[in-house]
Amino acid sequence: MKSVLVIGLGRFGKHMAKKMQEDGHSVLAVEMSEERADAAVNMLQNIEIMDCREEEVIRSLGVENFDLCVVAIGDDFQTTLEIVVLLKDLGAKYIVARATRDVHKKLLLRNGADFVVYAEKDMAERLAVKFGMDDIFDYIQLSDDVGVYEIRTPKEWIGYSVRELDVRAKYHVNILGSKSDDVLQPIIAPDYVFNAEDSLYVISDKKYIRKLVHN
Repeated sequence: MKSVLVIGLGRFGKHMAKKMQEDGHSVLAVEMSEERADAAVNMLQNIEIMDCREEEVIRSLGVENFDLCVVAIGDDFQTTLEIVVLLKDLGAKYIVARATRDVHKKLLLRNGADFVVYAEKDMAERLAVKFGMDDIFDYIQLSDDVGVYEIRTPKEWIGYSVRELDVRAKYHVNILGSKSDDVLQPIIAPDYVFNAEDSLYVISDKKYIRKLVHN
């Protein structure tokens, strides 16, 4: 279990805090708007109404004791940057910040953030991949070029085993698992025979995925 500090309870912060709490982590959410805090009180166990732009407020939270600090104030970059700097100066172990522009990401990373997320941009890119190719059902980006994809089993694979096709060498994809009737099988054996009913989870460079799904 990790201890997590989430600053800002807009849509991103609220859902981040809720998910971390559901996964068994200890979460403290801080929001300066009483209205936003009240809106999240039924889904989060620990909420404090504080203005984290003040150094003494950040200091009082004991940020060095949290495994993860999330700054989820995406609509006010100046405030986000100030809070990230304060967190870093006061010993935060790992800082995740939300941004809406590339230049903001660069500045946040230079000034203390360990990871920067584009909430709307990341979701838009994921949906663009998902809906832009008919044979891709879902997608998680790992880097600019590499991702995990859920794809329809290619027609030319049906009836053959992983070993027979030599998938990794021939198609440049690694198969992570298969899914049938919403049941995920996370390990694919060399003698697994592809069938039309299954979707596949694969990791690969996007250029090879595009070739594979014929889009």
